[in-house]
Formats: sequence, structure tokens, C-alpha cells
Amino acid sequence: MSKETIKSGKFVSLAYTIQDMDGNVLEQSDLPVSYIHGGETELIGGMDQAVLGKTQGEEVTMTISPENGFGDYDPNLIITDEIENVPAELRQLGAEVQMQNDAGDVKSFYVTKIEAGLLTVDGNHPLAGKSLQVKVKILQVRDATQEDVLQVGMPGQSQTIN
Repeated sequence: MSKETIKSGKFVSLAYTIQDMDGNVLEQSDLPVSYIHGGETELIGGMDQAVLGKTQGEEVTMTISPENGFGDYDPNLIITDEIENVPAELRQLGAEVQMQNDAGDVKSFYVTKIEAGLLTVDGNHPLAGKSLQVKVKILQVRDATQEDVLQVGMPGQSQTIN
């Protein structure tokens, strides 16, 4: 029996590792990530296209540019203010601050520096501006069952894996 290949409508389970260009591991999936291939499913940086046509057991390594990954680093997303203007519960490194723009869009910012009476928050994703190397191991490819559709969504439903 030949192995099934990844194509639209197939249940796919994979594991991945994201590294910077120096080989430092930045993110690793400890548990398998499963999805149904096709439709509007989004995997970071075109990973869905990289695994298309592959079979169980295969490994794919790809380089993702910032624009196809977490975007370019935007210095306009760095805000510094006097610490007295910031609520006490947010005065710690790593604290998450939700901010809303004039259009009503909400974005997460994180406290990255507290120094000399000033507090700095950064709205860039930690991996913004970085080229990344993604290693994907395909763990399983098979026909999707109704239960799979209920658990991980069907083709056409928007989901993002990263």
C-alpha cells in the first residue's frame, strides 16, 4: 500500500522547529500540530505549500523571510512613557498591554524595558524582522474523518498555525 500524499482535504499531523539563521531554536512543537489541508488554512510562511505532495515520514526544511513570517520590524510600534503614567500592574518586564487604534483594532504590546523612570512597550512580534528556518516532519497523512472536521476545522475555515 502506497503512502498517501498531502493534498486538499487530507488530515495532516506534523511537528516543527523554528530556528533563527544561527541555528538557535526559537519555537518547537512538543505535541503534533494537526489540520485538514486546503481551503483557507494558513501555516506560517507558506509551510502548507512546502508540504504539499509530501508523505508521512518526510521532512521539509524551508527558509522564511520576514515578510512571509512575522513581518518586518516596525520602530513605530515602540512606545516609551514615564512609568507614573502606566498602571502599577503593568510595571513589570513581559507584561502584556492591549492597545486600540483609532480604527478600533486591538494589538498586544509587551513591556520590554524599564529604566530611569521610563517604561517601554513593543508591539512587534518577537520574531519580526527575522529570517527563520523551519524544519517540518510529517507525522501522519490520511483521509479526514467527520471527527477530524469537528476537532480541527474543515477546509474553508480560517485558522492560523504558528
